[in-house]
Amino acid sequence: MLDVLKIRQDFGILSREVYGKPLIYLDSGATAQKPQCVMDKTTQLYSQLNANIHRGAHYLSDRTTAEYEAARETVRRFIHAASTREIVFTSGATLSINTIAYSYGEKFVREGDEVIVSEMEHHSNIVPWQLLCQRKKATIRVLPFSDDGSLRIDLLPELLNERTRIVAVTQASNVLGTRPDLESVIRTAHAAGVPVLVDGCQGIVHGGVDVQALDCDFYAFSGHKLYGPTGIGVLYAKEKWLEELPPFLGGGDMVGTVSFEKTTWADLPFKYEAGTANFIGAIGLAEAIRYVENLDPRAIGEHEHRLLEHATCRLSAIEALQIFGRTPEKCSILSFNIDRVHHLDIGAMLDKTGVAVRTGTHCAEPLMTHYGVTGMVRASLAMYNTLEEIDIFADNLTKIAAMLRS
Repeated sequence: MLDVLKIRQDFGILSREVYGKPLIYLDSGATAQKPQCVMDKTTQLYSQLNANIHRGAHYLSDRTTAEYEAARETVRRFIHAASTREIVFTSGATLSINTIAYSYGEKFVREGDEVIVSEMEHHSNIVPWQLLCQRKKATIRVLPFSDDGSLRIDLLPELLNERTRIVAVTQASNVLGTRPDLESVIRTAHAAGVPVLVDGCQGIVHGGVDVQALDCDFYAFSGHKLYGPTGIGVLYAKEKWLEELPPFLGGGDMVGTVSFEKTTWADLPFKYEAGTANFIGAIGLAEAIRYVENLDPRAIGEHEHRLLEHATCRLSAIEALQIFGRTPEKCSILSFNIDRVHHLDIGAMLDKTGVAVRTGTHCAEPLMTHYGVTGMVRASLAMYNTLEEIDIFADNLTKIAAMLRS
């Protein structure tokens, strides 16, 4: 059993009040709270070890560089990449995906080519591919999902053809909680000679990843959803791709030699890390990863599953409430609407009871279009939430639903 009360002691913000009510934070899918060790680490770096990496010939720079590269090794181990040469630090998953959309697209996508994107993707895994297709006069093809939230992987072979250049798919939907069978997606795409990019923002938190076992070509995730700092993310790419693709951004630290006639690129992974890196964020992310690694991943998964089952049971008893996404292996994300009640009103009234949820399109408008809604309420549950919090949330929601529907 996960010692949730002990974990909560590491997250001081969870003990505060809002509007005179104890905070119940059910918005970790947007950004997770940070344990004290992460905040202590970033404070220590700023106050005692703040110096630019890879450049200085002095103690502070040497120490910071060593911690930055140690953070890269921590990430490599955490996702089980083959080499630190495959780990690129970015500002977040959005930049990670944009990097591949640009670099891979410049090299391999031509007029008339096609990119396959699933219908349940976050905008960060849709818009970069749209920009690529507009630039290259290529076409996006959509892999749909069923009303229960399951991705129609059976339709993937029909979408793949000789003009398909890449498949982009989520590891876990940020709205439905759906965890598609990525092994099948990747195996099918690879059989057609097509690489696969995986958006791991939710999946890395709820279950983790082994990129070698998964055999994805590219994998992106953000630090702030993994209990780490904001403004830091990771792009994993197989070394063969990073060697072959052109860099996305140019500037300092990503070059070998520079002249007005020709510039050469630095070795991997620095070729893709232009400018001053967010070394504080990267080192803080490594601290967050170590925090998670010190916990039992199986116990975390079981606890989050209990939270999800309890919340699903309680909310299903509320009159006129519809839950979106009913796949059996979904992660702890619960999106819903109440008939004849606007999702923003629900969120605003829950807020006054101390319950923090997300409302709106959740950066997934095509998914909303699928269900014919303008938005949803989302409760995204994390390892530090409790069954008691779920009961308070459900009790307040029951009262709000009855009042608003009357």
